[in-house]
Amino acid sequence: MSLVNKYQKRERRHTRIRAKISGTKKRPRLCVFKSSNHIYAQLIDDENSKTLIAVNDSKVSKVPKDKNRKVAVAHQVGVLIAEEAKKLKIEEAVFDRGGFVFCGRIKAVAEGAREGGLKF
Repeated sequence: MSLVNKYQKRERRHTRIRAKISGTKKRPRLCVFKSSNHIYAQLIDDENSKTLIAVNDSKVSKVPKDKNRKVAVAHQVGVLIAEEAKKLKIEEAVFDRGGFVFCGRIKAVAEGAREGGLKF
């Protein structure tokens, strides 16, 4: 019986996802990572191994304190990364959920980025 914890399972899922997708300068990879308290998003050019844009929840301004605060912050992170991408004239990206399930905060980042004008 293997003793694989949930973090190792997520890393395996992420490895499988990364084998199939990669980003270019014109269409970078939007990589999302969430911890228990914070959320991070990056636009990465895998051809040149460069991070083009990085945004996290510390750059988010006022968000109402209610029961869905983390989801609202994640949505704002998506909007912010889309705004930064517009400044670099990036219109399309490849979404990398990082091995996480596409719901909750991960979905909120994707919706925020779409709302900000980024296409997947």
